[in-house]
Amino acid sequence: MRYVLTLVAARSSTSLTPAMIRRVGEAVRGDPFISLNDGEAADIPCADPPDSIAIQQALENAPVDWIVTKARGRRKGLLVADMDSTIVSSETLDELAAFAGVKAEIEAITQRSMNGEIDFAEALRARVSMLRGLNLDALEKTWKQTRLTPGAMELVATMRAHNALTALVSGGFTFFTAKVAALVGFDQHHANVLLDDGTALTGEVGEPILDRDAKKHTLVRLAEERGLKPHATLAVGDGANDLAMLRVAGLGVAFHAKPIVAREVKARVDHGNLRALLFAQGYPASAFAKQ
Repeated sequence: MRYVLTLVAARSSTSLTPAMIRRVGEAVRGDPFISLNDGEAADIPCADPPDSIAIQQALENAPVDWIVTKARGRRKGLLVADMDSTIVSSETLDELAAFAGVKAEIEAITQRSMNGEIDFAEALRARVSMLRGLNLDALEKTWKQTRLTPGAMELVATMRAHNALTALVSGGFTFFTAKVAALVGFDQHHANVLLDDGTALTGEVGEPILDRDAKKHTLVRLAEERGLKPHATLAVGDGANDLAMLRVAGLGVAFHAKPIVAREVKARVDHGNLRALLFAQGYPASAFAKQ
């Protein structure tokens, strides 16, 4: 079989039953399914690319994600991940803005930027300018309330255990990516730099700004340095500034994505957590590594 359809249930709200899997398998004319974790994930081998409408109808609106991959080369040698609303559950800049009393204003700009309505670099400069004079201790306070997305630790640990290079590449800031990378175990992190005068933020960001093109170029560069073809790479993100890297990756996954990303990226995780990216590579839960 040339293709694999992976089903992943959001366990907080449903269970992936054998009857549900068989119904989908019949709809796409697939082979008998292979369980990756009972009640959570399964692979259905397929001779041809399965029809998305048939899959959706067979799932009957259950909160189950599905991703189609080619059977060969499923396990990737490079992971490039966005940080905000992907590896961590919040937008760190928006949360930092709360300490400056401008959260609502900055959140509005963030939403427009993530939806692709305004240029990312322009939006970043505008938001950072509103933080001028904010005491540096607000960065540490923001970090203390930042939470990882479920599955982040397993995703990175498992891929590293299988010799993949892992990189956190964010339009956010190095203050946070350094801490997330150290906590989760990423090999590298790349992000923008908030400028300060030693006591408070200056309202400026270091140039050049790491934007959507820089994310894509980082993925391409890391793959080349690793001697990997594009099909051997995995990227995950949620916003418009992730689109370029999601398109160039062998497997680009839109994670609880903004509408513009969800419309343009075939592989999506709309219901579950980051464990879905391991299942999509054919890893059974029994093979997941812990950091």
